[in-house]
Amino acid sequence: MVPLRFFLTAPWFGVLAGLLLVWSGEDAFSSRWSLPLLAITHLLTTGFMLQVICGALLQFIPVVIGSKVPYSPWLSIFIQPLLALSALVLTGGFAAGSPRLLVIAASGFVLGIGIFAGVVILALWPRCQARLIQWVVRCSLISLVVTIMFGTMLAASLFRGTHAALNPLISIHLIWGLAGWALLLLVGVSWYVIPMFQLTPAYPVWFKQGFLGISLVALGCVSFGWAAHATAWTAGGESALLIIAALHALLTLWLQARRRRKINDSTLLFFRFAMVCLLTFALAGILAMRFPALMDRPDFAIGMGMLALVGVFTSVIIGMLYKILPFLGWLHLRLLNAPISEVPNMKGMLAETAMRRQLHLHLIAFALLFAGLWLPWLVRPAGLMLAISYTLLSWNLVSVMRYYKAFRNRLKETIPIRTDIKHGE
Repeated sequence: MVPLRFFLTAPWFGVLAGLLLVWSGEDAFSSRWSLPLLAITHLLTTGFMLQVICGALLQFIPVVIGSKVPYSPWLSIFIQPLLALSALVLTGGFAAGSPRLLVIAASGFVLGIGIFAGVVILALWPRCQARLIQWVVRCSLISLVVTIMFGTMLAASLFRGTHAALNPLISIHLIWGLAGWALLLLVGVSWYVIPMFQLTPAYPVWFKQGFLGISLVALGCVSFGWAAHATAWTAGGESALLIIAALHALLTLWLQARRRRKINDSTLLFFRFAMVCLLTFALAGILAMRFPALMDRPDFAIGMGMLALVGVFTSVIIGMLYKILPFLGWLHLRLLNAPISEVPNMKGMLAETAMRRQLHLHLIAFALLFAGLWLPWLVRPAGLMLAISYTLLSWNLVSVMRYYKAFRNRLKETIPIRTDIKHGE
């Protein structure tokens, strides 16, 4: 239940994002700064993405890194509803144009993320064999704290009515959130998840050793450039981030082409689609650096956001959920002392047809969202399809848990099982 509280809550933020798009219609795409679009963006980032990532870290760190996260059940009970409520208040603040609600939500995130990041970084302090992924997770969490800090400064500036320095704050908030928090974690987790679940060769050592350092230096250059109005520093840092993101996408697609098992399951297709979107985003970003006027066009700027959020990050997260949750169900059934022959495999936890159906809805929603940039009458159907896709995701995740509980109850009736299993064991 430690990660499940996060996982089962997360899809409903995607449902709300779709319904808000249906309600706002084409007004959402009138500007990259439109209030409905900002609300939808933060439903996906502080709602869906943050919920899943926090829950996944509480399971990933004990299993992969070997460090026990202290007080993880209490973290789940306290932090999960606090972050969920803060995301809802933040969305309400954007939708209603209320700086007061934004400040209240920011306070909730400061408290929740401050406690969560502090406890997890403390758990990552002891040395272990997986030193590189330790540093990636640490730096990702620090980037999340920086993102929340600048977001809080933005909320405070709006509340006080001081709009003079918003542009640098927005840019630094955005770059640390996407490239620092989300991309660092996506790449670092991919080094383990893709070879393990998709049976690919390992990522090259030279890429893993150079990625973190280059990313941090590039983030520092971009931040300094925006703060000091030094365009050369900003351009250099952004170029490095785009190039290394494109390199990760190309390496992942290359490794997937060399996998030992040639079955195209839904998880692999989610990741492959995400990598194509990441490569497209990097190329579009390089194009925008060459022709800066492109970012002044709402369709181009909003399209870049769609590529990053709906194309890359939510696609990867959904694909990972379809592996993590069945794996947890299988693992806990195995820990109950049941015979191997009695425990269903991961495919038995959730049918491939159910995952493939939700993948198709996700792709249709993405296509409709992009088409809505030029055909406004498609915006509401796109929002509806997005809401249906996340509803089906929620149904699939709940189905795994219902299957697990039903099978566990049957085992209780026939086999003496363990009742002393603790989180991280």
